[in-house]
Amino acid sequence: MQMMTRYAVYFAPRESAFSRHAAAWLGRNSETGEALPQPALAGIGDPHAMTAEPRRYGFHGTIRAPFRAKPAVTETTIRNRLAELAARLAPVTCHGLQLEILDGFLALTPLGCEAALMDLAATVVEGTDDLRAPLTGAEIARRRPERLSARQRALLDRWGYPFVMEEFRFHLTLTDRLAEPGPVRVALAAHFAPVLPRPFTIEDLCLFGEDATGCFRLLHRYALAG
Repeated sequence: MQMMTRYAVYFAPRESAFSRHAAAWLGRNSETGEALPQPALAGIGDPHAMTAEPRRYGFHGTIRAPFRAKPAVTETTIRNRLAELAARLAPVTCHGLQLEILDGFLALTPLGCEAALMDLAATVVEGTDDLRAPLTGAEIARRRPERLSARQRALLDRWGYPFVMEEFRFHLTLTDRLAEPGPVRVALAAHFAPVLPRPFTIEDLCLFGEDATGCFRLLHRYALAG
């Protein structure tokens, strides 16, 4: 089994109208790697130009941010760990999803399940931390530590990512940062309105891997069964 450059634990929706709409919007199916034609939405221009980063990562909500595995850790070890975690963790059900502007980019965020999601993410971060290699100086610099709060910097040093534990906020990213996100928000609200799940359930831990091209692929899905 060939190791990926990095691994991540995400949520990605199962096959559904919602997942198909999201993959089409981003222009890529993260399970197959297939490039998809993106929809032309009125009044916002070319979606390809505003979705570069989320397209590379695939449609997802982060549970454990991308990490390099320790030299002695194999993909099989990572898969087995996620299977163990998923077997004892329960799904998290939310009232639904809302479209928000977060620091200039558009994302879907959950309603009515924030505490349960924070607990789930914290357990996964703690339960996989021994698998990751320590951050390099370059990796720390990419997180722009000078812009982090003291607490976020401490979390970065301890867990390899600044937005964990009480700083965690689950979101499903739809765009890059935009100079004028308002019109795109209106267009995406109409695009996703017919397919947004209600209730919305986080029912799987999804192992993603970053390949040599820098794109993330869904490697395996582990149903939350606790």
